[in-house]
Parts: sequence; C-alpha cells; structure tokens
Amino acid sequence: MQRATPQEFSRVLSSMCTEPHPAARAAAEEFLATNPGDPATYETVADLEREAVATLDEIAGHPDAAGYITSGGTEANLQAMRIARDRATSGAADGRANVVAPASVHFSFQKAAAVLGLELRTAPLADDYRADPEVMGELVDSDTVAVVGVAGSTEYGRVDPIPAIADLADETDALCHVDAAWGGFQLPFTDHDWHFDHAAVDTLTIDPHKLGRAAVPAGGLLARSPDLLDVLAIDTPYLESASQASLTGTRSGAGVASAAAAMDELWPDGYREQAERCQANADWLAAALDERGYEVVEPELPLIAATLPESEFDALREGGWRIARTATGDLRVVCMPHVTRGTLERFVTDLDRVE
Repeated sequence: MQRATPQEFSRVLSSMCTEPHPAARAAAEEFLATNPGDPATYETVADLEREAVATLDEIAGHPDAAGYITSGGTEANLQAMRIARDRATSGAADGRANVVAPASVHFSFQKAAAVLGLELRTAPLADDYRADPEVMGELVDSDTVAVVGVAGSTEYGRVDPIPAIADLADETDALCHVDAAWGGFQLPFTDHDWHFDHAAVDTLTIDPHKLGRAAVPAGGLLARSPDLLDVLAIDTPYLESASQASLTGTRSGAGVASAAAAMDELWPDGYREQAERCQANADWLAAALDERGYEVVEPELPLIAATLPESEFDALREGGWRIARTATGDLRVVCMPHVTRGTLERFVTDLDRVE
C-alpha cells in the first residue's frame, strides 16, 4: 500500500487548526504513549498538564482557575454544559433544563444538548453578528442552567458582550460559559472584554490546538473554581488517582505535552507577534475584496466573510483552495498562522481570474 502523506496547508483557508509549532510537534512525538487520564502513573505528563492549565489561566485572566486539557472545544463545551446541568439539578425541577445561547453558538452545543438531555434555546443576533443580551433575556426562565457567550465566533469572528451575558446569567442563577475556543489566543492582544477578569464568567473553553499552535488534539476547559470542576468528578477505584473529572478516561499525552511546549515557547511575545500578523493579513484581504466590489464583513478578529457568487466559489474550490461558506452563504476565510501574505496574494490573483 502506498504510504499516505498529510494534506499540505498552502491552500487551506477555511480551517481553525494550523501547523503546530516545531517545539509542540517534538513534544507530541515524545509523549505519544502517555496517558494524563492516569496522573499517578504518568507523573511527568501530569506535571505538564498542570503547567499548561496554569498558562491558560494566565491567558484567560484568572491565575487560580481549575481545568484540564480536553480533546477539543466540543468536549470542553459539553463538559461545561454538564457542569451547568448537574450543579442546577435541584433548581431546575419545574421543567426541562435549558441553555440560552446566541444563534452564532458553535454546533457542539447541539451535540451537548442531545447528549445531556438539555433544551438549547438560540436567540437571533444583532445586526453586527453579535449576541443581543436583551433578546437572550427573553428566552431565560427558571429552568435555564447556562447562558452562553461566544468570544470569536466560528462564522464571523465576532466577540459577544460577555459582561452583559454574565449579568444575565447571574440574574437567574445560571452558569455563565464563554466559548473562546478559537479566539482565546488572539483576544489577549485586543481591547475586548471576554474572560474571567472582565466578567463573572464561570467556565471557559480555549483551545491550544487552534491559534495556540499545539498539535491536535489539545483543547482546554477552565472553571472559575475547583468546586465547579469537581461537579464532573467520579471515583476511579482501580487507578492510583482517586477521582477523574475528564470526559474520556485515556487521554492524549501528546496533546498535553504539545500544548505545554507551544505555550512555553510563544506566551506572550510570540502570540502577540502572531496575532498582529494574522490580523494584518485579514485586514489586507478584506481591503482587497472590498476594492473588487465584494460586500465584506469588517474583520474584528482574523476572519473574513464576504459575498461571493457560487460560480466563483466553485471555481476556486476546483483550483485547490480550501474555502468555506457561512450558513448564510458568505465566503469565509480564516487567517491562521500558516496563511501568509503571499498565500492571500495568490488567492486574490486566482479570484481575479475567475471573476
């Protein structure tokens, strides 16, 4: 059988994952056979996970947050909703427990609702593609166990008004969760309010395997206090460690080690330089598309959305460009670290040819 080789990133413009940092790649390979799900046996990778979580805590504005390295944003979001459901069981007895979120919420919340037996209520967005807390408030009731905000939406790269969403959650004694899976490594270098230090956030998703430059899989779940994470804990009688809060038992030591290595290499100065470069590339592409008459959604973070006729979209896909559409049909380009100015110039050149 011919040996398969991974797809190269040179024309990938739709992914929120990117090439790992060299240090993260090396660390992942070194820890392939370790399991942080059994920390008393695999002590070194357990230490690395503590280091990784400590750096995530610093990035997310709360040095004493509890957390662990997940398989990705989907697991982190599901676990946050599990915390919300289980901590509020006695207070949500009148009906089916529900979660209130903006329409921009990631599809992982649909999975979480299905798995956990929750009702997911999504509120229409404001004209700027952000959550409207007033409209969300109309969906909140005594059975609401979580109110969700997005800090870097997957379709338009928007940051919701997190302090107002946290206030809404507090009014009904619901958990406030922020999904910053993609935006979390970009937002520290902006003036947005999005994390624990900006609002009464209870749980937060932030993924090192996206803009954090760790190897896949390496997501992150943070909780304001250990007692919130303890809601997830179950006894593990045959392991040396007494309990476990993660969703899976065996976990990737490679992901944990690569996350720790990437953040050790890049936080904060490397991430700052990366954030500035990615945003500059997004701004350049937005201007280039605007000059050509396309309707462009101004990039708040390094993600561009623009109108693009179906014929041109299809021609670019046939030419090898990995691009995607939003739910409303707009072109969606994510300026990840592997997306260089030269890449975008070649993309625009090809776009000019197919117009």
